[in-house]
Amino acid sequence: MTKHVVIIGNGISGITAAGSRPNKFGWPGQDMKGVHGMYSKQDLDMLEERTSFIKHGVVVGGGLIGIELAEMLLSRKINVTFLVREESFWNRILPSEESEMINRIIRSHNIDLRLNTELGEIIGNNDGEVTSVITKDDEKIECQFVGLTVGVSPNIEFLTGSGIETDRGVLVNNFLETNAPDVYAIGDCVQHKTPPTGRRNLEQVWYTGRIMGETVAETIAGTRIQYRPGNWFNSAKFFDLEYQTYGIVNAVPGDDEDTLFFKDKKKGYALRLNFLKHNRQLKGVNSLGLRLRHDVIDRWITENVTVDAVLNNLNMALFDPELYSRPNLQNL
Repeated sequence: MTKHVVIIGNGISGITAAGSRPNKFGWPGQDMKGVHGMYSKQDLDMLEERTSFIKHGVVVGGGLIGIELAEMLLSRKINVTFLVREESFWNRILPSEESEMINRIIRSHNIDLRLNTELGEIIGNNDGEVTSVITKDDEKIECQFVGLTVGVSPNIEFLTGSGIETDRGVLVNNFLETNAPDVYAIGDCVQHKTPPTGRRNLEQVWYTGRIMGETVAETIAGTRIQYRPGNWFNSAKFFDLEYQTYGIVNAVPGDDEDTLFFKDKKKGYALRLNFLKHNRQLKGVNSLGLRLRHDVIDRWITENVTVDAVLNNLNMALFDPELYSRPNLQNL
């Protein structure tokens, strides 16, 4: 889905906000009827139509969109097989303990989670409609729907020959300027030449697009400012399990990092605190099944608070909505 806006006036020649496109990796049958991504309003419309008659769906890809699509199918009482090529769900992002918790949550909802399993081919009938998939292990799985949720890539093909520099995305500096005079890029299509500290060069989440838009708007209004997204954060739900992450929490701690992991098996929540070894400053937080206050965690990371101070004040970070059973984190 292309979003390309050109603005004339106030010295601004253009803003490209072309978004991203769902990844496809050349699987045989990937363009058949009943094979969809989960990206646009059109995808949702096709899903609504398709799910009125299907009995079994296969979801490919172990990310946040995949689990949302699986949950949507289950809500229509459609059986789901979930193909994840990694040895544990999202384990390139999540540490092993969190990843294993998600495995159990998925399976507890009667989803057929297939780890270490890759899609090989999509099979259809004479009308070009999906009837099954074949895994790379030569297993055949009957289905009438295949959801491809293996990430997205910046939508930049339309810029070929334009003179605007691209790599994986549209290359921008710290002011979101491209190499073309008075041409800016914002949103999912952007690749930062020098990402802000603690951030990646490609970050395709909703709030970074909003901050980019606000940044360029300031420039258009006459105040040229740098893009400053602050500390990384994200949130999602794995079915009924809430997930929040702040700062830097790698799947495997770096050589200069250490980590504390707490889990309450009875109540089903977990908390990870990632910190630097030499000074014990907090670098990142993962929470599962808890609701944390963004402003508190963000301030602790920004102000280089030690993990010891965090442990002594954990209850300050708890969000306390109505009808929420508030755990006592000081007992960790």
